[in-house]
Amino acid sequence: MLSRQHKLLVMKIVSLFSVVRGYNIPIIILAQYLSAIFILAPEKRALDILLDFYLFLIVFASAVTIASGYIINNFYDSQKDLINRPNKSMLDRLVSQKTKLTVYFSLNFLAVLMAGIVSWRAFLFFSAYIFLIWFYSHKIKKYPIVGNLTAAFMAVIPFFAILLYFYNSISFEEIENHRSHFVVISAHAMFLFLLLLIREMIKDLENLKGDLANDYHTIPITYNEKVSKQIITVLTFLTIIPVYILVNIYDVGYMDIYFYACFIVLIFFLFYLWKSNSKEQFLLLHNVLKFLIVSGVFCIVLINPSVLWHGKQLISTF
Repeated sequence: MLSRQHKLLVMKIVSLFSVVRGYNIPIIILAQYLSAIFILAPEKRALDILLDFYLFLIVFASAVTIASGYIINNFYDSQKDLINRPNKSMLDRLVSQKTKLTVYFSLNFLAVLMAGIVSWRAFLFFSAYIFLIWFYSHKIKKYPIVGNLTAAFMAVIPFFAILLYFYNSISFEEIENHRSHFVVISAHAMFLFLLLLIREMIKDLENLKGDLANDYHTIPITYNEKVSKQIITVLTFLTIIPVYILVNIYDVGYMDIYFYACFIVLIFFLFYLWKSNSKEQFLLLHNVLKFLIVSGVFCIVLINPSVLWHGKQLISTF
């Protein structure tokens, strides 16, 4: 049996895990490595990519920066979350604000330290990323449109971090040969950006009461729910553009199955959106988008599943 003190310690660890959304971090790490293996450097053996120390530092810095971002976002949203997510908020409050800030600064220091080992460019990149996350949490997120755009943009930045890493490691002559990789990763990033932007707008509808009580000027508050739904509908149809590029212009292997499935889901998503008017309904829509985003990460392997089936790129040539 654990003593009361040990139980409290365990609860605080669980609370801190909840604050940094530790369940999201492994997905982000997996997404970056799968993007590197299947999209950015398909000509390289997967084992070489997995054992690339500097790439590991970039991925590690990204994960740590995102974790610290969740902390500072939780710090500024503590009052709003009491209304929107009372159960999670009570769990998060087991860790003091002082402890959260201490962990926040420690994680940021660790992130820029890891980035600095890679290069001074990586150091500046992650320093700017950390500042943007703080500025978003402190100011930007309270404003309509720009807050949604910034939140979605910050979510795709880690993928451009590894993109810049790979481009920095090749010669100028090789850049032309890798241009198609840039277009593919940009199309993937655009599709992800649109899904994330739609999710952010659904969250505004879901968190209407808390945002209103804490003077957040989101789109449904500044304008109305109908305008918000109209924008979401337009954004959903805009996903056709990156999907067309990926499916009809470039070869994404069997991943086109994922994109076709997404369209079917998004059609039903829009029908349900226009019938929704309660927090529970918007939460369901939010979860549908989360499912599409997470499943998209795992479906990256469909670009070239032979890597997993035959292990050709994983086999070392000792």
